[in-house]
Amino acid sequence: MTQKTSTITSCSPRNTAAALLVAALLATTAQAAGNEVVMQTAGNVPYVSGGIGIDAIDRLDTMASQFNVKLVFAFRNGEYLSDVNVTITDATGKAIVDTVSDGPWFMTKLRPGHYQIVASFAGQAERRSLAVGAAKLNTVDFRWNAQ
Repeated sequence: MTQKTSTITSCSPRNTAAALLVAALLATTAQAAGNEVVMQTAGNVPYVSGGIGIDAIDRLDTMASQFNVKLVFAFRNGEYLSDVNVTITDATGKAIVDTVSDGPWFMTKLRPGHYQIVASFAGQAERRSLAVGAAKLNTVDFRWNAQ
Protein backbone atom coordinates (compact mmCIF):
# COMPACT_ATOMS: atom_id res chain seq x y z
CA MET A 1 0.00 0.00 0.00
CA THR A 2 1.33 3.36 -1.00
CA GLN A 3 1.01 6.21 1.39
CA LYS A 4 0.91 9.79 0.14
CA THR A 5 2.39 12.55 2.16
CA SER A 6 2.41 16.26 1.60
CA THR A 7 4.64 18.89 2.95
CA ILE A 8 3.30 22.20 4.15
CA THR A 9 5.79 24.98 4.00
CA SER A 10 5.29 28.07 6.02
CA CYS A 11 5.36 31.53 4.48
CA SER A 12 7.01 34.41 6.13
CA PRO A 13 4.83 37.42 6.98
CA ARG A 14 6.67 39.36 4.26
CA ASN A 15 5.77 36.76 1.57
CA THR A 16 2.17 36.60 2.77
CA ALA A 17 1.86 40.39 2.63
CA ALA A 18 3.38 40.47 -0.85
CA ALA A 19 0.96 37.80 -2.09
CA LEU A 20 -2.02 39.68 -0.64
CA LEU A 21 -0.82 42.92 -2.25
CA VAL A 22 -0.51 41.25 -5.67
CA ALA A 23 -3.99 39.72 -5.32
CA ALA A 24 -5.48 43.10 -4.37
CA LEU A 25 -3.80 44.81 -7.33
CA LEU A 26 -5.07 42.15 -9.74
CA ALA A 27 -8.61 42.48 -8.38
CA THR A 28 -8.50 46.28 -8.69
CA THR A 29 -7.18 46.06 -12.26
CA ALA A 30 -9.90 43.59 -13.24
CA GLN A 31 -12.57 45.81 -11.69
CA ALA A 32 -11.23 48.91 -13.47
CA ALA A 33 -11.15 47.03 -16.79
CA GLY A 34 -14.79 46.05 -16.30
CA ASN A 35 -15.76 49.71 -15.81
CA GLU A 36 -13.92 51.03 -18.87
CA VAL A 37 -15.83 53.52 -20.98
CA VAL A 38 -15.00 52.91 -24.63
CA MET A 39 -16.06 55.19 -27.49
CA GLN A 40 -17.94 53.21 -30.13
CA THR A 41 -19.58 54.09 -33.43
CA ALA A 42 -22.69 53.04 -35.30
CA GLY A 43 -21.97 54.07 -38.87
CA ASN A 44 -20.71 57.63 -38.40
CA VAL A 45 -22.48 58.15 -35.06
CA PRO A 46 -20.20 58.09 -31.99
CA TYR A 47 -21.56 56.89 -28.66
CA VAL A 48 -20.56 55.64 -25.22
CA SER A 49 -22.54 53.79 -22.60
CA GLY A 50 -21.96 52.65 -19.07
CA GLY A 51 -22.26 54.22 -15.66
CA ILE A 52 -22.08 51.18 -13.43
CA GLY A 53 -20.20 52.42 -10.39
CA ILE A 54 -18.97 55.82 -9.27
CA ASP A 55 -15.74 55.67 -11.31
CA ALA A 56 -17.62 54.93 -14.55
CA ILE A 57 -20.10 57.75 -13.88
CA ASP A 58 -17.22 60.14 -13.22
CA ARG A 59 -15.55 59.12 -16.51
CA LEU A 60 -18.80 59.62 -18.42
CA ASP A 61 -19.31 63.01 -16.76
CA THR A 62 -15.90 64.15 -18.01
CA MET A 63 -16.86 63.07 -21.55
CA ALA A 64 -20.30 64.73 -21.60
CA SER A 65 -19.08 67.87 -23.41
CA GLN A 66 -18.30 65.71 -26.48
CA PHE A 67 -21.97 64.73 -26.92
CA ASN A 68 -25.35 66.39 -27.47
CA VAL A 69 -27.67 63.55 -26.33
CA LYS A 70 -27.68 61.72 -23.00
CA LEU A 71 -30.15 58.92 -22.29
CA VAL A 72 -30.72 57.74 -18.71
CA PHE A 73 -32.35 54.38 -17.94
CA ALA A 74 -33.94 53.53 -14.58
CA PHE A 75 -36.89 51.99 -12.82
CA ARG A 76 -39.50 54.48 -11.57
CA ASN A 77 -38.08 54.04 -8.05
CA GLY A 78 -34.75 55.47 -9.29
CA GLU A 79 -32.77 52.22 -9.48
CA TYR A 80 -30.55 52.41 -12.56
CA LEU A 81 -30.74 49.85 -15.38
CA SER A 82 -28.29 48.39 -17.87
CA ASP A 83 -28.74 46.09 -20.88
CA VAL A 84 -31.35 48.40 -22.42
CA ASN A 85 -31.88 48.06 -26.19
CA VAL A 86 -31.49 51.46 -27.84
CA THR A 87 -32.67 52.32 -31.36
CA ILE A 88 -32.39 55.84 -32.74
CA THR A 89 -34.02 56.66 -36.07
CA ASP A 90 -33.64 59.85 -38.08
CA ALA A 91 -36.46 61.93 -39.64
CA THR A 92 -36.64 59.56 -42.62
CA GLY A 93 -37.15 56.53 -40.34
CA LYS A 94 -33.67 55.13 -40.97
CA ALA A 95 -32.11 53.45 -37.91
CA ILE A 96 -28.78 55.16 -37.26
CA VAL A 97 -28.06 53.52 -33.88
CA ASP A 98 -29.22 50.06 -32.83
CA THR A 99 -27.34 48.68 -29.84
CA VAL A 100 -27.54 47.62 -26.19
CA SER A 101 -26.45 50.04 -23.48
CA ASP A 102 -23.74 48.76 -21.13
CA GLY A 103 -25.15 50.81 -18.25
CA PRO A 104 -27.74 53.37 -17.22
CA TRP A 105 -26.14 56.20 -19.22
CA PHE A 106 -25.92 56.34 -23.01
CA MET A 107 -24.42 59.39 -24.72
CA THR A 108 -24.18 60.11 -28.42
CA LYS A 109 -23.49 62.96 -30.80
CA LEU A 110 -26.21 63.38 -33.41
CA ARG A 111 -26.40 65.88 -36.24
CA PRO A 112 -28.97 68.62 -35.70
CA GLY A 113 -32.40 67.29 -36.63
CA HIS A 114 -35.42 65.34 -35.43
CA TYR A 115 -35.09 61.81 -34.08
CA GLN A 116 -37.16 58.99 -32.59
CA ILE A 117 -35.60 57.04 -29.73
CA VAL A 118 -36.91 53.65 -28.65
CA ALA A 119 -35.47 52.15 -25.47
CA SER A 120 -36.59 48.62 -24.62
CA PHE A 121 -36.13 46.75 -21.37
CA ALA A 122 -37.69 43.38 -20.43
CA GLY A 123 -40.01 43.53 -23.45
CA GLN A 124 -41.33 47.00 -22.63
CA ALA A 125 -40.55 49.74 -25.16
CA GLU A 126 -40.48 53.44 -24.26
CA ARG A 127 -40.51 55.99 -27.11
CA ARG A 128 -39.36 59.60 -27.21
CA SER A 129 -39.16 62.24 -29.93
CA LEU A 130 -36.18 64.54 -29.79
CA ALA A 131 -35.15 67.70 -31.64
CA VAL A 132 -31.37 67.98 -31.49
CA GLY A 133 -29.37 71.17 -31.81
CA ALA A 134 -25.65 71.45 -32.39
CA ALA A 135 -24.36 72.36 -28.95
CA LYS A 136 -26.72 71.74 -26.04
CA LEU A 137 -26.67 68.41 -24.18
CA ASN A 138 -30.22 67.01 -24.29
CA THR A 139 -30.94 64.61 -21.43
CA VAL A 140 -33.80 62.17 -21.96
CA ASP A 141 -35.03 59.96 -19.11
CA PHE A 142 -36.54 56.54 -19.66
CA ARG A 143 -38.35 54.95 -16.68
CA TRP A 144 -39.88 51.50 -16.31
CA ASN A 145 -42.07 49.98 -13.64
CA ALA A 146 -40.10 47.76 -11.26
CA GLN A 147 -40.50 44.06 -11.95
